[in-house]
Amino acid sequence: MKDLILTAGPSITKKEIKYVNNAVRNGWNNNWNNYLKKFENSITKYLDCRYALTTSSATGAMHLSLIALGISKGDEVILPEISWVASASVIKYVGAVPVFCDIDRETWTIDVSKIEKLITNKTKAIMPVHLYGMPSNMNRICKIAKKFNLKILEDAAPALGSTIRYKKMGTYGDFGCFSFQGAKTLTTGEGGMLVTNNFKLYKKAKFYSEHGRNPKSPQDAIEIGYKYKMSNIQAALGCAQLDRIKSLINKKRKINYWYNKNLNMLKKINISKDPSYGKSIHWMTSIELIGYSLKERKKFIEKLREKKIDTRPVFSSLSSLPMFKTVHNNKNAIKVGSSAINLPSGHNLSYSEIKYISETIKKLI
Repeated sequence: MKDLILTAGPSITKKEIKYVNNAVRNGWNNNWNNYLKKFENSITKYLDCRYALTTSSATGAMHLSLIALGISKGDEVILPEISWVASASVIKYVGAVPVFCDIDRETWTIDVSKIEKLITNKTKAIMPVHLYGMPSNMNRICKIAKKFNLKILEDAAPALGSTIRYKKMGTYGDFGCFSFQGAKTLTTGEGGMLVTNNFKLYKKAKFYSEHGRNPKSPQDAIEIGYKYKMSNIQAALGCAQLDRIKSLINKKRKINYWYNKNLNMLKKINISKDPSYGKSIHWMTSIELIGYSLKERKKFIEKLREKKIDTRPVFSSLSSLPMFKTVHNNKNAIKVGSSAINLPSGHNLSYSEIKYISETIKKLI
């Protein structure tokens, strides 16, 4: 293999270039938010939800969502131990406490059987994370939330299009938040979106996203707010990508199918696949190297790179990070966080490249 096979990569066509070019040429003054409105409206139609608000990132979307939900100092939010650091960081932004739950061995999403044990009188919300596009078991999570009167904020950052019986991730909770960072299935370069079916929550999030300005007097701020805005140019790229979302997701699922076809017989790895209750978009196909330590995984990654295959380690357990250092016995999270890797999953991958990657893994295993 001559060139390095990267872990991710977007699919950009003439359509994206056309939309962005139009936004650059004409998206100013009276037309400054045409693509922003179109993107938000198109997302609500695609997800079958009522309200959407573009943001500069999923991190910003989650921060605004927590504020709108009234999560504040001393409150507790339960989330899975394995996730990108932003999931826990935004909880700290509002002064609340992240409470780490172990993950399910099959899906690497939050282990719903262990949530209730973590609920206290300070618990205000559950934050399921649809890791790498894998849907959390939202039906069971919703039942728990209803039983204990808890809010739900879905970190659906990489899961646009993942479903449980045709209902899409991000539409189960009080809020759902998505990322459109450059490596995601749908990209705007950088950017995010929050969605909700609750008008009051939407208005509150929108208010805080606009510097806490008085709606009747936009030059006057009446509360401390934030600027988590997306540009019209980014939204134009998002509109073009959303027009193509079906083919983008189909390619991700095909890549996962190819990997499973070539690697599923290996007993020394676990490879990501659809859960029994839902359908993942498989943003990143991942494997667990069963029994591997951190050092062994590092060597495995280095050997793959020598063969021109770029991979990356799955996120570390959050409680192992210095700013969240706590003692937990989340055995599944510790195992996966120290032994699993993301395989190349970019849109431009061919079957021959997947086969080369798979054959290399077989030899190294």
